[in-house]
Amino acid sequence: MHKTQLASDRTSCHSALANQVRLVLHTAAYWLMLTVRDAIPKARDLAKAEFATLRLRLLKIAARIVETASRVRLAFAAACPEADLFRSLPAALMPAGP
Repeated sequence: MHKTQLASDRTSCHSALANQVRLVLHTAAYWLMLTVRDAIPKARDLAKAEFATLRLRLLKIAARIVETASRVRLAFAAACPEADLFRSLPAALMPAGP
């Protein structure tokens, strides 16, 4: 999935350092997508989805962002199919306290 769905095989820069930075960024994206997928409850179909499906169903969604001094609010459409998942993911991604 690292190579096929995150396009990490595209090392088309002329500089070796630029290609290395690109691979580091793709690896960070891989771990982020893996963490999000692991945070999804196992009963849902997205818990075993490929990264391309997660990208389409969770990341490429239109939302209105309202930023205040103390919080950031996301306003989704009323017909958002994954609204309940969006409500539960932040709590699942929070690190466990001491």
